[in-house]
Amino acid sequence: MKSKPQLSFWQIWNMCFGFLGIQFGFALQNSNVSRIFQTLGADIDDIPILWVAAPLTGLLVQPIIGYMSDKTWNRLGRRRPYFLIGAVLATLALFVMPNSPYLWVAAGMLWIMDASINIAMEPFRAFVGDMLPNRQRTMGYAMQSFFIGVASVVASALPWMLTNWFDFSNVAPEGGIPQTVIYSFYLGGAALLVAVLWTIFTTKEYSPEELAAFEKAVQADEPDATRTATRSPKTYRQQGALWLLAGAIFTAAIYGLSWDAQLYLLSLGGMAFGVMQIVSGGLQTRGHTDNGFYQIVDDLFHMPRAMQQLAVVQFFSWFALFSLWIYTTPAVTSFHYGSTDPTSALYNEGADWVGILFAAYNGFAALAAFLIPVVARLTNRKIAHMINLSLGGVGLISMLFIADPALLWLPMIGVGIAWASILSMPYSLLSSAVPARKMGLYMGIFNFFIVIPQIMAASVLGLLVKQLFGGAPIYALVLGGACMIVAGIATLRVEDRG
Repeated sequence: MKSKPQLSFWQIWNMCFGFLGIQFGFALQNSNVSRIFQTLGADIDDIPILWVAAPLTGLLVQPIIGYMSDKTWNRLGRRRPYFLIGAVLATLALFVMPNSPYLWVAAGMLWIMDASINIAMEPFRAFVGDMLPNRQRTMGYAMQSFFIGVASVVASALPWMLTNWFDFSNVAPEGGIPQTVIYSFYLGGAALLVAVLWTIFTTKEYSPEELAAFEKAVQADEPDATRTATRSPKTYRQQGALWLLAGAIFTAAIYGLSWDAQLYLLSLGGMAFGVMQIVSGGLQTRGHTDNGFYQIVDDLFHMPRAMQQLAVVQFFSWFALFSLWIYTTPAVTSFHYGSTDPTSALYNEGADWVGILFAAYNGFAALAAFLIPVVARLTNRKIAHMINLSLGGVGLISMLFIADPALLWLPMIGVGIAWASILSMPYSLLSSAVPARKMGLYMGIFNFFIVIPQIMAASVLGLLVKQLFGGAPIYALVLGGACMIVAGIATLRVEDRG
């Protein structure tokens, strides 16, 4: 066998079906965690810092899981063991999260839930690159987008459905979580586990020998896995020392000038990045380079050019998405419903409507997933992604100018199209630019450019809303829309091997 065979529609369907369950848990998290935090007593200014658990766990977990899964082969296969472990842990976390008695417990459960989801999610991204030839990868990632959209429609609307169809209580008791949210998380946990098991039992992975044979064939759609140069130990030490020094100075300034404590995320992150480089330089000097830590750091500094260009696109895209997830509930409840009291009926009516809006944009994303491969064939992948992101940016900005909350579903059309594109096109472009034998590792490193903008957003959005936007969270959505348009423009610079 010289090249990977094309898979049928139903084979691609089965291999991507597990994403239905993963996104079920992810959507429940996105649409309800701010509500849970506020119900348990969190101030609106503190919500971004509480949310930082999600990107931080992704930053740590995804490259490690990617590196490990590249080197795994057992009775379940290469990626499927991680599907199973992540699904079981995420299901347990979904059962526990809505029963959190205190805010600190809920914040801790968010860390565990997001780590578990990332354990399962990262190998699914590499799975498409493993199983499909380059010409089918846009379809594979679009299929994942379809399942993400379908799952998110149901998951985001579950509290509303339980309230209006099954008469569950939607009002939070003192210090507790509404029944609608609790039972939504129970149903989500069950759906996650069943969907992932479907993919595990219906899809057979290629063996290491088969994958090696595919790579050895030197296909036109697979980049060369060799590298002619590496970063010197001296460069690692020097650049690491500069990052460490800059982070230390920034940390001292935050403390000495009493700046917002959320900025410590950036300063300490810079220091940690400096330490990582210094350690990598030491490992290289001693010849201890055959380990996951060094390989992840070294490959980060030797990314293909297209991946570097995609990093810019991802930064602005995910900064926008994080503003959407954090601030849609407080923005809609305060700006469109006129309530900031999480125990009031009006606030909870607005919060439920946000769930419907999230369901709407995910529904539009599911429909757009079928159109994205068509538009990409008629134009190219870069132009298609630019158009989609621009539509999302316009949608977010327009929420400022819509007074009637019943009309907020209109901006969700653009947001949904952008969301479907963000979940498919960058990965399609990336899988054509990285070597097959490091698909998992580079997919994990690519997650840095999803996580870093979220950490940036968690660090500065609270400060911006409080100091620049006069405490009005609606303007965080406007800023997110502008960032999404910038991401669309940046897409045009990306080299496309497809």
